Amino acid sequence: MMIMVTNSILFAVLGAAMGSFAGALVWRLHTGKNFVSDRSQCEHCHHVLGPLDLVPIFSWLILKGRCRYCNAKIGATALVLELVVAALFVVSYIFWPLGFTEVAAQVSFVIWLIYIILLAALFIYDLKWFLLPDKIVFILIGLALVDAFCRTLLVGENYFTYIAFGAVPVAGLYGLLYFISKGKWVGFGDVKLGLFIGFALGWQKALLVLAVANLIGFFVVIPGLLSKKLSRTSKVPFGPFLIVAFFLAGLWGDYFINWYILNVLLLM
Repeated sequence: MMIMVTNSILFAVLGAAMGSFAGALVWRLHTGKNFVSDRSQCEHCHHVLGPLDLVPIFSWLILKGRCRYCNAKIGATALVLELVVAALFVVSYIFWPLGFTEVAAQVSFVIWLIYIILLAALFIYDLKWFLLPDKIVFILIGLALVDAFCRTLLVGENYFTYIAFGAVPVAGLYGLLYFISKGKWVGFGDVKLGLFIGFALGWQKALLVLAVANLIGFFVVIPGLLSKKLSRTSKVPFGPFLIVAFFLAGLWGDYFINWYILNVLLLM
């Protein structure tokens, strides 16, 4: 128990730091900066930030959400990202479904943590600018192909069958909708994100992601339409729905699928 508490604290600290990086990644991608080598700077006065400005969570709280150099508001997005990524790191460690005994499961867990960082950045980027940048999505697809190899080793599945069938539920359906509507119903970024989801989780959990994402979208869009905050022509980013559903399916997908089989399919 003590080991779990200690590790949870360490993952929380690491997650907060990676949440800070995810926030910087969003800004660097949008401004065309190199997201690996460029230094973090204030979005308003462009002053390069020092170590005391970059302490996760505490710097934002101490500075009261303002730049130390120009006093401009930083906004709460940076703080929220740090808190959420920290929480996701801890939750992933506690509920990791593959365990930590096998090397392949350990590698898959490290890749999962990288997913969290990159998907957190994608979540914010799509919310703000209705776009899923290829630079991140292609990295995710590459990581998912490695992750798929680890997962198939653990369960004894054929690697090529795993990724081929995994591509069908989300990427296949959204790809069809994209070409039928000529990009009016879904964006091609969602198709590529669906490819990543299928490669990473396999077809069953990808199908679950599709169902959960659409359910989330329903509960977001319908109230917006009823309150007239949204119209039928309003553009709604679907990437965040897929990302939330991906985390749910990745950590608890086996429970959802087993429950469905026992309580629905077997009773039909």
